[in-house]
Amino acid sequence: MSFLQLKNKTFLIIGLFNKKSIAYHAAQCLVEEGAKCIYVVKDITVKEKVEQFISDAYIFVCDVENQDEIATLYQDISEIYSKIDGMLHSIAFANFSEGLKPFHETKKKDFLQAIDVSCYSLVNLANAFKGLLDINASVVTLSVPFIKIAVENYGFMAPVKAALESSVVYLAQSFSKFSNIRFNIVSANVLKTSSAAGVPEYMKLALHAESLTFRKKSIETKEVADIIAFLLSSRSSAINGQTVIADAGMSVNTYDKGIMDIFYQKKLNPNHNSL
Repeated sequence: MSFLQLKNKTFLIIGLFNKKSIAYHAAQCLVEEGAKCIYVVKDITVKEKVEQFISDAYIFVCDVENQDEIATLYQDISEIYSKIDGMLHSIAFANFSEGLKPFHETKKKDFLQAIDVSCYSLVNLANAFKGLLDINASVVTLSVPFIKIAVENYGFMAPVKAALESSVVYLAQSFSKFSNIRFNIVSANVLKTSSAAGVPEYMKLALHAESLTFRKKSIETKEVADIIAFLLSSRSSAINGQTVIADAGMSVNTYDKGIMDIFYQKKLNPNHNSL
């Protein structure tokens, strides 16, 4: 018997975009364990792309900024399934079309849209699907380990993710009034996904994050997917309202000796070309 005991379980995977997506790798892990996945994508264009590599599962379209589409999504899925055992919320969006700006210059409409798509959508979807989620279901969403430190490249998405993490705690509390449904977060280091690549100066951020890990190697999407599968399984039943950090030690290795040595040499010798 598989340790995760996911055989014949059904999970809603929201936010699949392509094969680089965390959602895709998490779903593959679940399927390998014998689970069934229902996929939700943003629009018909994405659906057509996803259908090229997923052909044996339901794929629904839903723009989470549209309340009517969320209602339709619930109706369509509830007509096929009497219950689902968990949900992965893998949605984030921030409009950086005008490039990287100081945080205080963030436009109200961009900030509120990011909150709506990246944070409130979890609250909205959880509420919409509360009647379909099994009483012991698990809900997992995604964050980043930058919400308590200033990472200029990440811009206004860090405060948005902070709101998401707080929302998870409150969802865990409010759902406990009528169920054992759990809500947790995987806070992952910089990954090679399409959404991460949209972050301004992404490569600089990725290389620096990698250099601060204890192992000096980037986090792989499959590693994050494995953690998600565990949190979606009943094996993690004691974990609720928590953030699991997956960054290979980056966030606790600020004073890495190797990095300090490089900057020290640079300070002593301005012509030093180690950087």
